[in-house]
Amino acid sequence: MTDAKAAVDPIELFCTWMREAEAGEPNDPNAVALATATADGAPSVRMVLLKGLDERGFAFYTNAESQKGVELAQNPRAAMCFHWKSLRRQVRVEGLVSELPDAEADAYFHSRSRGSQVGAVASQQSRPLTSREALEERVRSVEDRYADEVPRPAFWRGYVLWPERIEFWVNGAERLHDRFLFLRADNGWTRERLYP
Repeated sequence: MTDAKAAVDPIELFCTWMREAEAGEPNDPNAVALATATADGAPSVRMVLLKGLDERGFAFYTNAESQKGVELAQNPRAAMCFHWKSLRRQVRVEGLVSELPDAEADAYFHSRSRGSQVGAVASQQSRPLTSREALEERVRSVEDRYADEVPRPAFWRGYVLWPERIEFWVNGAERLHDRFLFLRADNGWTRERLYP
């Protein structure tokens, strides 16, 4: 079901749109802007990659000691925005975030390239870095320490956003866009059309 006007299940519709984005977007169709906020509501946003979607929600992985990890620990609510420019579509998702089980984080971490694993261990994400050379030295140190398998560090975790709101946006002529908002209800989802 591609047509947002007729859709009743937002997850099914999202999956269809994602497949179409994978076929048409030239780079990282799973890239998504992730917005978090501090305990007192100061927001921040950055791009992450969607790494899974199931009945629990939208999964991504990051350093729990990064700015977003710290903010999620303080305030476990977040928002995502997917924008597929070539398809002229956008999806906004809002909800609660929880951590994925360690076993899933282990499995995904070890599915990544060795270089990505080393980089994740070496990076003190979001903290001040004196120079590029200092980062490269940390990478060499991790490579020397782990000649074989690189263990997933405890700070590198998986998260899942359990959606409470999902909005689908389709570009329209003269800025008369189509917007459809799905709200989670006790027995499924409700849907309403929004003004552009």
